[in-house]
Amino acid sequence: MSYRAATAFLAKHTSVVELTDDGNARVAICPAYQGRVMTSTCGGMDGASFGFVCTDFIEAARHDPHLNNYGGEERLWLSPEGGQFSLWFKPGAKQNISNWFTSPALNEGAWKVVSSANDHCRMTTAMKLRNASGTDFRLDVTRDVRLLRADDLKALFGEAVAETVGAGNVKMVAYETRNKITNRGKPMTKETGLVSIWILSMLNAGPETVTIVPYKPGEEAALGPVVKSDYFGEVPPERLKILPEAVLFNADANFRSKIGTSQRRARNVLGSIDFRGGVLTIAQFTMPDDPTGHNYMNNMWELPLARPYVGDVANAYNDGPSETGSQLGAFYEIESLSPAKELGAGESSCTAIARSTSRAICRHYASWSGKRSGSTWRRCARR
Repeated sequence: MSYRAATAFLAKHTSVVELTDDGNARVAICPAYQGRVMTSTCGGMDGASFGFVCTDFIEAARHDPHLNNYGGEERLWLSPEGGQFSLWFKPGAKQNISNWFTSPALNEGAWKVVSSANDHCRMTTAMKLRNASGTDFRLDVTRDVRLLRADDLKALFGEAVAETVGAGNVKMVAYETRNKITNRGKPMTKETGLVSIWILSMLNAGPETVTIVPYKPGEEAALGPVVKSDYFGEVPPERLKILPEAVLFNADANFRSKIGTSQRRARNVLGSIDFRGGVLTIAQFTMPDDPTGHNYMNNMWELPLARPYVGDVANAYNDGPSETGSQLGAFYEIESLSPAKELGAGESSCTAIARSTSRAICRHYASWSGKRSGSTWRRCARR
């Protein structure tokens, strides 16, 4: 869809808050869909819509306790998904897709807009959740979305990116979300379960789209495996390629799979390239200098988890048919997680995500090889 078509569709079903600049960058936010950034564009109203919008689900206007699948280019969830401290499974439930239910606090209810302008929007909500160990949480959540400008890019993404955009050879939309949770309940402890901020982006899948996950190189004996690839069974080798400093992961929405980067391997950036559409997406997220000195929630669907606080820092997901034969949609996700802290009453945890999506920056890559089998891997590998 074009951005015009996407926002017109959304406006028929819910309120839309738009962020705009003096050029063609636009960001569409739907507070009633749990504060999601639903989509964005760098081409004005008739430019491409970058976020996955699940039109069938929205049009059906039905509630699904498993997941209200509105889509959304960026949403806030809370981790962990699996294990004894899971927020998705009831106490004692076998952790499989049939018993997987998104907490109502993350699945329904409008977020309150407390301030907005052309270039920013602040939303808040209060959440009550219970984990698989029976621990209750009460949280206040604040989410700020701010449109980024050219002068932000050098600090966030480096001088080369700023120079490329400044030369006028690409179109770009960039925005930042700042997400904060404040504990309004009892002190959180590792014994009863912690939570972390989990940011997920649903983007339109394609036959020539590849997720790129950079990692810290080094020997496995010291740093462990380069990538975790067994969340929903092993990923076939034709869908996953390990380069010297990055992992390439197929994002065609034809095979349900997920990969992760550990605390020892993670870098604070990941992204994707859509070769057919000529779109490059870069997401940078806040991360401690040494993630191994912090708790990261383990999202594996397993009871009990032997190491519930040793989890991935970044993930990539490709949708496809589940074990029941159903499918959520033609999308892939890039994801990041914050450390999980033992928050006392009134204490807060924050994370920030900066995202840049550009058209045409990778168009010249497409000439590297034809559409033969494996050509997408070669185009990425040669850069």
